[in-house]
Amino acid sequence: MKKIVVTGKTIEDAVKSGLVQWNVTEDRVKIHVLEQPSRGLFGLIGSKEAKVELELIPDPLEEATLFLQEIFKTMQISITIDQQKDKEGALFNMSGSELGILIGKRGQTLDALQYLVNIVANRYSDSHIRILLDAENFRERRKKTLEELAVRLAGRVIKTKKEVILEPMNAQERKIIHSELQNHPSVKTYSKGDEPNRRVVIALK
Repeated sequence: MKKIVVTGKTIEDAVKSGLVQWNVTEDRVKIHVLEQPSRGLFGLIGSKEAKVELELIPDPLEEATLFLQEIFKTMQISITIDQQKDKEGALFNMSGSELGILIGKRGQTLDALQYLVNIVANRYSDSHIRILLDAENFRERRKKTLEELAVRLAGRVIKTKKEVILEPMNAQERKIIHSELQNHPSVKTYSKGDEPNRRVVIALK
């Protein structure tokens, strides 16, 4: 926990000087009064200033960003994070020259990082927060790839009259396939198997 001890003529002055040092608003700190101000003899001699300890309340998104930056530092790669907040949490879009390492095969490393980042952020949040981790819009590109794949394989099922079993996918990716084909007139989809080897099956209706 980040703490600071500050003084001032009044408690308010002491708090204000601490907030200026950290460049944060009052809702980001816990205030512990260590010493009340007191007037000395004739209001002059021996007067004591107020002394307060401020404790910084961690911001979940800041902590998540710091966690990622530590990983990049350890891996010795240069990555920048563009952070966009939304109602449910935030989107962290990463950019840099070595994103392939962070994305991994079919986005598996990216998913693992996203899982860890959410654990870190929720450790510092009172209510559930959701962070979506992306790398130069990889998720949108992957979504389009899966949608095209679903349409193409549905065509193959109609042509061959044989069901097609896709490679194992996470729940997010399976959902994309199911959504793309849910209103298809000729084929249906369902999942089978256990995680992490659960697969989508495309079959004739």
